[in-house]
Amino acid sequence: MNGVFSDRDLFTEEEKQLFLNDLKNVCSEYFDGDGKYSLDLTRTEKGYSVCIVFDAVRVKKFKKPR
Repeated sequence: MNGVFSDRDLFTEEEKQLFLNDLKNVCSEYFDGDGKYSLDLTRTEKGYSVCIVFDAVRVKKFKKPR
């Protein structure tokens, strides 16, 4: 995803949904939750602050890769 934020302030709605879908796949490896995610991008002095919020009801156990 290198450069996604480079020349504009926001994702398009389609890009936001693609990102959140990818994120859901990763987070489901570590957490059980309701599947609702939100994304907030805020312009900062050095780029962007990215805040991803979701509820988790349980942290899954996982094994360290070999």
